[in-house]
Amino acid sequence: MTASGPLAGMRILEIGHILAGPFATMLLADLGADVIKVESKSGDLSREVSSQYVGGYNVYFASLNRNKRSVHIDLATDDGQAQLHRLVRESDALLVNMRPSAIRKLGLDYGSLCQVNPKVVCLALTGYGLDGPEADWPAFDYVIQAAVGLAAMTGDPDGPPMLPGYSAVDNSSAIMAALGLLANVHSANATGRGGQVDVSLFDTMLSQLNYKAATYLNGGGVPPRQPAGGHSFYVPAQLFPTADGHLALFVTHDKFWRRLCDELGEGGWADDPRFATMHARSQHRVELVALLTARLATASAVDWADRLRPLGIAVSAVVGLDVALESDYVARRGMVVTIPTEDGPLRMVGNPIRTSESADFRPPPRLHEHTQELLGD
Repeated sequence: MTASGPLAGMRILEIGHILAGPFATMLLADLGADVIKVESKSGDLSREVSSQYVGGYNVYFASLNRNKRSVHIDLATDDGQAQLHRLVRESDALLVNMRPSAIRKLGLDYGSLCQVNPKVVCLALTGYGLDGPEADWPAFDYVIQAAVGLAAMTGDPDGPPMLPGYSAVDNSSAIMAALGLLANVHSANATGRGGQVDVSLFDTMLSQLNYKAATYLNGGGVPPRQPAGGHSFYVPAQLFPTADGHLALFVTHDKFWRRLCDELGEGGWADDPRFATMHARSQHRVELVALLTARLATASAVDWADRLRPLGIAVSAVVGLDVALESDYVARRGMVVTIPTEDGPLRMVGNPIRTSESADFRPPPRLHEHTQELLGD
């Protein structure tokens, strides 16, 4: 197989399922890496998620597994271990997202594989890390959101905890895993020795709570929820109802606050001691939000966005996923890619990383499609 892109020539084995592991390796496959997906007899469970198919491809599975090759190996057998070792000898890295006990039982850690290939990088993507009493706790995206404090800080102050409308933990952990894998492959190429990389979903999400965690760790208490998803410090920085739809408005520097006031016809607000500075606005959040809510109710969200954006103010009408996908911006950036199939085009979101070499998008592998090619009979 020939591939183009900055990672052409790199081979990565993936023993993953559902979302986090497969998304991590797909990002690298898009950039030219040869990703070999090792699957059991029944295959990755995500091949059966949803009932939407195009050209025989499961749409959910395709969105996480394009540009890969699939082989069948029974890792619980001696023959399967021999097949795995054949691939490991010719690979730069192995990414696994399974429980730590299964990783060690099946010999998928660096301690087990360093004799096969001392240069290989073994990355374990788990819920709570490779070691410790929590290591084998069952973990899924929504469970980690609850365990790390994210669900508790999401939602309106008087309402129940809430979860985002997508798999924030899995996707974030996939990106972290891809970064960790590349950094350690770079090191292995320089030193001739690989190693074990340990990335957990819990740690990843906790790291993304950076400034909120720092507030608590330095005596500031737990940041409270704010109405309409408001920022913990910046005001105004939240959703506002308008005459038609909701508006996301985010103002930081005082100069942008003044521009907003002038456009609203409320220049006096910019000089009001309660609102003139970032700190003053933060301290008088309730009064300011009430005034802005009344003023923004006089026009639609789209109208306000059209008026405020040219002033350098960060603003957008709240739109649905359908509107975003069909937007001129997405079309110009080429962020929806099309893969031909026998039943018509299979469309999905492309890779956000742009390089001087254009990405090559190929369909996801059929189950065990490349076993003969890579392992023979």
